[in-house]
Amino acid sequence: MKAGVFDSGIGGLTVVKSLLENNIFEEIIYYGDTARVPYGVKDKNTIIRYSLEALEFFKNFDIDILIIACNSVSAYALAEIRANTSIPVVGVIESGVKALENKVKNKDSNILVIGTKATINSRKYEDALVHLSYKNITSIQTGLFVPIVEEGIFDGEILHSTINHYFKDLKNIDAVILGCTHFPLIEDTISKYLKNAVTIHSGDAIVEFLKSEYSCHTKFNNTTIKFFASENPQGLKQVAKSWLKELI
Repeated sequence: MKAGVFDSGIGGLTVVKSLLENNIFEEIIYYGDTARVPYGVKDKNTIIRYSLEALEFFKNFDIDILIIACNSVSAYALAEIRANTSIPVVGVIESGVKALENKVKNKDSNILVIGTKATINSRKYEDALVHLSYKNITSIQTGLFVPIVEEGIFDGEILHSTINHYFKDLKNIDAVILGCTHFPLIEDTISKYLKNAVTIHSGDAIVEFLKSEYSCHTKFNNTTIKFFASENPQGLKQVAKSWLKELI
């Protein structure tokens, strides 16, 4: 089984990490739109246009399923992508919400959603959680985490100061949805600051969603992966070597 993984840049590599750790695909085609990243500050129509162009790219590879490893695309362009292809398309928002529902049974729990401006403004996480009867939801734009992660800062003073800047007024958070695929790289630091709140990681959520909804249980001995980017593919491959390490 061959999967395509699409992200606006490099963040989706955290989803690839979970896919590789679980060996549920024989081959993965990763495409990052690095020439036009970030999507999180762009308007809806632009995100849709870029996403449909990415879909055209994947039509060259005869993939069996397309995974949207970008919260902004999942928030704004999922319906349009699905309308233009016959293969299954899975987004990180629906899988993240499902993962939270599985882990947090108390509907009165205090849920925090963090993400880029586009994701938070879409209210897709909030609307889905409200539909499931969760009552206490706080959403915060935490866009500064993206360049911090891309600088390779996963702990230390700069990250702690930024976390404190965003979270200092929060109280008794029970669970946090990491609504950007960069954020799993700082998951432990966020969780500790929030007194070990349950964290919802996009990659792990996608894997569980694929297993439950698409019966992706087959374990392949070796997953081959090919990396493509709209700009500086070598740079993407270097980040992949750093973030994925022994998995590739």
